[in-house]
Amino acid sequence: MRAMDPTAYYDAFSRSYDRRRRVGYHALVDDLEAELVARFAPRGLVLDAGCGTGQILERLGRAGIRACGVDLSSGMLRQARSRAPLLVRGDLVALPFGDGRFDAVCCFKVLAHVPEVGRALAELGRLVRPGGFLIAEFYNPHSVRGALWRLKRPGRIAAGVDERDIHLRFDAPAAARQLLPPGFEPVTARGIRLLTPFAQALRLPLVGPLLARAERVLADGTLAGLGSFYCLVAQREIR
Repeated sequence: MRAMDPTAYYDAFSRSYDRRRRVGYHALVDDLEAELVARFAPRGLVLDAGCGTGQILERLGRAGIRACGVDLSSGMLRQARSRAPLLVRGDLVALPFGDGRFDAVCCFKVLAHVPEVGRALAELGRLVRPGGFLIAEFYNPHSVRGALWRLKRPGRIAAGVDERDIHLRFDAPAAARQLLPPGFEPVTARGIRLLTPFAQALRLPLVGPLLARAERVLADGTLAGLGSFYCLVAQREIR
């Protein structure tokens, strides 16, 4: 895999990122992520760390939740401006906020691309108030997506740039729990994309709606640990 600066990668990706996120598979993933945040932070202030083009922020706003977004990519933030008023440019390993500033911090689709993932999680945890929640998503090797990733050809995200041009890691659920910063206790987990074999399956007549329904029903059950996107919810202790 070629090494590529993550800022350049996401700036390039920002031009096409929203192309397929309105309906189908990508919209379902975003919905399930945003719903999890809304469950644990119905009030207060939320930080979406690695907010991208603001898809999660937009959903949280519609639910009446105050949320701020931070991202490394200026290109992503330009796309997010129409969806969220509070946006800041910053790096996950050195965020420009005070300790305990947020009632919840969420991070989706990002940690898998951060080489210093332990440092990033410690920084995210620093921003959570005592009693608040850290919601961190990991790419699960023990999943449909994990298996397919080893077999499929890399997707093209921009001219001359594909999915394998950036750091990528997979962390099994047990390993993900070990990565939590000190003072955080796991509360629950949500498994996203448990059954869907490929994104286009959700566009198929009859099959698509059934798959989407099954994904919602199973996301919070005993099979959550098989989700392609393993979303771990942890609460910061109150001393």
